[in-house]
Amino acid sequence: MTGTTRSSADLDIRRRRVLFRSWHRGIREMDLLMGQFADARIGEMTDAELDIYEALIEVPDRDLFRWLTGEDPVPENYDTPVFHDLKGFHQHSGPINV
Repeated sequence: MTGTTRSSADLDIRRRRVLFRSWHRGIREMDLLMGQFADARIGEMTDAELDIYEALIEVPDRDLFRWLTGEDPVPENYDTPVFHDLKGFHQHSGPINV
């Protein structure tokens, strides 16, 4: 089971591939971070945003996780609106179980 909640039936081949790769990163934590974001956003990304997101997929799990958690600074070439959207997607300002 991948964890995905989104069907890829309405996606073009490129977006299907990116969605699959988002859910098959290597470590489960990154599968969840990238996969849930892709489920929610993949259909609305522009081609330019998808280019940037594909570059993020190529970053090793350990590095990307440390950037997302703020443990390490984000290199300038990855500090993009797409990265900020990914990071903001997983931030919560209040209790999750209300």
